[in-house]
Amino acid sequence: MILTGHEDLRVIKTVEGIKKAFEELICEKDYGKITVKELSDRARINKKTFYAHYETLDALLAEMQVELSAGFLERVKNYSLPEELDKVNREFFLFSAEQGLAYEKITCGGTYRAIRDRMVVKTNDEGWGRSEKYQKLSLYEKRMLMEFINNSVLASYRLWVECGKEIPLEDVIAMTNRIVCGGVNGFFK
Repeated sequence: MILTGHEDLRVIKTVEGIKKAFEELICEKDYGKITVKELSDRARINKKTFYAHYETLDALLAEMQVELSAGFLERVKNYSLPEELDKVNREFFLFSAEQGLAYEKITCGGTYRAIRDRMVVKTNDEGWGRSEKYQKLSLYEKRMLMEFINNSVLASYRLWVECGKEIPLEDVIAMTNRIVCGGVNGFFK
């Protein structure tokens, strides 16, 4: 249940408690092993209360995806692609670094591939959908370009996380920009 700010205070506290408990569980175990009972116990609610707000755990995870995507899209809404891809990539890394362990698990973990893929498609559609250059590409070219960008950026982010974030974030951004922007610029020549 995405809160609008017009809900009763009890509803707000309940939904916030569910989300907090869910994030904690994501940090502790694979998504497939999280149960509604365990989440409800952690949030100090009964299962009926959970189901009053969400049909399933998948619905809660999908809501989390919408919220994360919206936060990133807000940061990059004024950038033009492919011209400002370096700035979009920078914002991706800065945004990701601010999100915390649950976001890292979703972005880097194999269990979350389906939800991650939906996040990626949503951000690609909104970001690249405004690009005239992109719109002139064939479907195959669009897919090829998105696969290259997404795989390069996400692999760079995952590697940075797996290596304990030892390399300064600015260095990772610069290296990823060289790889991604170099490839994209060559693609559009």
